Amino acid sequence: MLTLYTVPVSLYCAKVRIALRHKGLTWQDAAPAGGYGSAEYKRLVPSGNLPALDHDGLLIGDSESINEYLDDYWPDPPMLPDTAAGRARVRDLSRFHDTRLEPALRALFAQVDPAKRDGAALPAQAEAVNARLSQLAQMLGDHPVDSGCTLTLGDCGFPVTARWIEEIGGLLGLDIDWPAPVRAYLDHVGTVAAVRDELAYYKPGIDDWLAMKTRA
Repeated sequence: MLTLYTVPVSLYCAKVRIALRHKGLTWQDAAPAGGYGSAEYKRLVPSGNLPALDHDGLLIGDSESINEYLDDYWPDPPMLPDTAAGRARVRDLSRFHDTRLEPALRALFAQVDPAKRDGAALPAQAEAVNARLSQLAQMLGDHPVDSGCTLTLGDCGFPVTARWIEEIGGLLGLDIDWPAPVRAYLDHVGTVAAVRDELAYYKPGIDDWLAMKTRA
């Protein structure tokens, strides 16, 4: 049995669900016992990470490790290329999402609440997002990944992060520049059923969170 410990607005949980959906697996979502960050949950998952996957008693507490495990344990359909170079490029994209683009987005979350908004910081934060999107465009254009896979592990993080950037950018009136290679990439990945289904499932969580943060 597969149990995914998750909270509704975690984009890293969505990243894992995209892989689960693409593999055609059945799982159950579960809230962290005692709440995220609680001592009770850390007794189960020592790192306190979300998501965490429980597969018949095996606990894995990092989205990247979870998705690698899923591809190892259920190799069909494959989500990594069959060449060392291809696998390296996919992992490079995935790490770029987790360590470069997502942190630039995360800096904007605190700006959603009008009471906590720092207008002076917004232009630089928007520019940081644009810089990461420009870097992603260069990675996609200069080093295209011919993976042979319908969807790779490197693709799973970007769709939900892009949706957040669109929603928060629109809310805050940010000038977000979407390079053509990034738009084409997101459009292509968005045709995959697992991505479409997860975005539809996840969207109410974005709406609820934004409504809560902007409520007067």
